Amino acid sequence: MAQIEKRGNSQWRVRIRRKGFPDLSRTFDLKTDAEAWARTQEREMDRGAFMPTDAAERTSVAVALDRYKAEVFPRLARKGSSMTGNLARLRAELGGISLMALDSSHLASYRDKTLKSGLSTQTVRHDLGLLHRVLKTATIDWGISLPRGLPVVRMPSMPRARDRRLKRGEEEKLLKAAKAYGGDMADIIAFALETAMRRTELARMRWEHVDLKSRVVLLPETKNGEPREVPLSPQALSILKGRKRGLGPVWRYYENPNAITQAFIRICQRGGLPDLRFHDLRHESTSRLFEKGLNMMEVGSITGHKTLEMLKRYTHLRAEDLAAKL
Repeated sequence: MAQIEKRGNSQWRVRIRRKGFPDLSRTFDLKTDAEAWARTQEREMDRGAFMPTDAAERTSVAVALDRYKAEVFPRLARKGSSMTGNLARLRAELGGISLMALDSSHLASYRDKTLKSGLSTQTVRHDLGLLHRVLKTATIDWGISLPRGLPVVRMPSMPRARDRRLKRGEEEKLLKAAKAYGGDMADIIAFALETAMRRTELARMRWEHVDLKSRVVLLPETKNGEPREVPLSPQALSILKGRKRGLGPVWRYYENPNAITQAFIRICQRGGLPDLRFHDLRHESTSRLFEKGLNMMEVGSITGHKTLEMLKRYTHLRAEDLAAKL
């Protein structure tokens, strides 16, 4: 039976002690509220449906996010550090809400507000995905029960995939402008077109991970957190053989991958290709792999795409090339 006692002049404290269940205690301003809460808890115990909610009530979203950062981020290596911005936005907007009170309406409000602020659809999806993983960790690893389950929300739809490919003569113009620019950029651009590697993967290549004999470069750290081996085409192999081999980084942009993007923008402006982005080279290379006759599994193993849906977003086959095959 629940024990209800008056505290001071205006509060009522409820205590419930029952074998096999954790001790419960809560204070109310009204005795009727205290009695109603006690009946609800005891009814759930009788039905075998009782779930302790005190931890969820005491734990705010901010506390859960901070604990996830402290305990889980270190296991994610570079990927964890890349999510600090996502965590900071979630903490600022939702941090004051308890896990018990958090529901789908809060998530929907966050989604709509961040999209209106100009945040990209992909970033908002990453934010909501991170929050879902935090709440899942709280229930599985931390023993925090969420009586209503994990709150769900409709993810914002991704915009139509960018389908910019190099047109006839543009590759030559791009490489000519890159050679005039100097540095590593001409080799980096040509290498990107041969391997479909991401900017950061290219920048952080190291000679100790390059096997010229087997024609393979190992990427120990990738965007999806899994190592990947990328086969080297004859052209990619020739580019590496033409460079001074040693220990350490292959390119001079190892510490600053963003410098590749800045250099690429200047090169495109000089070459008369202002609408081209460095990431378009990954789209172009992926499409070329399919045009060479490789199947989905083979291309995915080279590019590192984990799902068919994402691989399709990076693949833009030319209608004229398909017509030629027909």
